[in-house]
Amino acid sequence: MTTTLVTGGNKGLGRETARRLIALGHTVWIGSRDTARGRAAAEDLGARFVRLDVTDDASVGAAAEELRREEGRLDVLVNNAGVFEGMVDAEQATAAHMTTVFDVNVIGLVRVTHAFLPLLRASDSPVVVNVSSGLGSLTVVQDPARHESHFVTPVYASAKAAVNMLTVQYAKGLPTMRVNAVEPGFSATDLHGLSGEGIQTPEQGAEAIVMLATIGRSGPTGTFTDRNGPLPW
Repeated sequence: MTTTLVTGGNKGLGRETARRLIALGHTVWIGSRDTARGRAAAEDLGARFVRLDVTDDASVGAAAEELRREEGRLDVLVNNAGVFEGMVDAEQATAAHMTTVFDVNVIGLVRVTHAFLPLLRASDSPVVVNVSSGLGSLTVVQDPARHESHFVTPVYASAKAAVNMLTVQYAKGLPTMRVNAVEPGFSATDLHGLSGEGIQTPEQGAEAIVMLATIGRSGPTGTFTDRNGPLPW
């Protein structure tokens, strides 16, 4: 059975990804910094819960040790945990904004990936999925035909651009693993609190994440895709 960890898995895209992967037969661990919400989500979905705060070394280390004891390996890591600073424009963006967002979206991703590398190496076909955004694509945000070009989000967008570069570097540096970035699409979640026309459901948003989480050993690596196919970096 495939063992999967979804960070930030107690709500939104993480929760829906967990639900879909459980339906496909995965043993899914929901990583959440909020114990009550994480346990409730795991019980509701039939997942397992591990407390995991991506900004805290001790928390991440303890989570990795718990999965080592309970599972002995990790087949799929979905780096989904993230924060959004709101529509902070170029004039408003401060070092404090950058520190908060990068600590979760970038440094947290590195912290988790590094801690779980030994468990991923114990898998026959390890897969890492980094949840990114079209806002992190230099090409997409300059394309007038794309809705991302209409937003000015220097903090969040630069963090997701960093996630994309990390994906490429991990894919190059970890050739025995499948490491890919995914654009789930503009989905109605608590991350930004927006919904309505033109904004897809979490169910739709999870499609691309699940697709990349189930590629197996013969799948691609070092790619950036949405549910319709490859995206430009």
